[in-house]
Parts: sequence; structure tokens; C-alpha cells
Amino acid sequence: MHRRIIPDVVCEQDIVALNKTSSVHDAVQAMSTRNIAAVAITDGDDVLIGILSERDITHRVLACGLNPQATPLSDVMTENPECLQPSDNCLDAIELMLTRNIRHLPVVNEQHRVVAMVSMRDLLNAALTELNININDASTKAFGPEDA
Repeated sequence: MHRRIIPDVVCEQDIVALNKTSSVHDAVQAMSTRNIAAVAITDGDDVLIGILSERDITHRVLACGLNPQATPLSDVMTENPECLQPSDNCLDAIELMLTRNIRHLPVVNEQHRVVAMVSMRDLLNAALTELNININDASTKAFGPEDA
């Protein structure tokens, strides 16, 4: 599968990026409002420094009895997360996510600024689309067009 992260998996995305001094509660509100499962954490120059996911909130905040309103993202975020480049291959991204047990990966540009957030669901949808295209092509080659 030769699909690229951008534009084949993600075309346009409104990135949710918060500062490391924002609270976990701020992140939860943003995630709930946008119906997303992870946010990027950036420094003052919008450079990626971390990521916070639903799983991080469950394991590092709730399970530890921390107060989401009083806990800054810097205390519970995953620092220096694995990242993708826009031109990275979809299959390589899936392999990285599976081997590292990651569900969300930021996509960064040359300046290490976040341009997208890719989920395992996004990648699986792209893989399924590619598989269906391949099946249809093989069927057409083997049996001819359906209209014939």
C-alpha cells in the first residue's frame, strides 16, 4: 500500500494544540467538543513537544487520583512522541503504531509543527479503501466489467 499520510489519509484537519501549562480539564473539554481522542501539546512557537490521549488521561490522571483542573498537561503528557511526516507511507505508520502500541500519531512538517493528527482508525480506513480498490481491480481483470 503506497498511500501517503497527506493527502491520502488526511486531507484537511483543524488541529487542536494546547500549551503545556494548560490543564488536563482544558484538554478534555477540547477533546469532547471536537470529538477527538488526542491533542497535540506545543511550546510557545507552536513546535510539538508532546501529545495527550484519552488513554493518558485514564492511566496518568484518573487512575492516579489527580485533579484534572489542577494538573498541567506537562505533568501527564507523552513527551517527544513518535511522529510522522506528511509523505510517510500509510503501511509504515500502521506498523509503527502496532509495534509501539500507539493509537494516535502527530504529523509534523520540517519545522516540527503539527499539521495533522492520525489515528489508527484513519489508517485502517485508508487500508480498507486500498484493499477494496485492489479487489475491484482484480475482479475486473478476472471477470471483466460488471456492466458487460
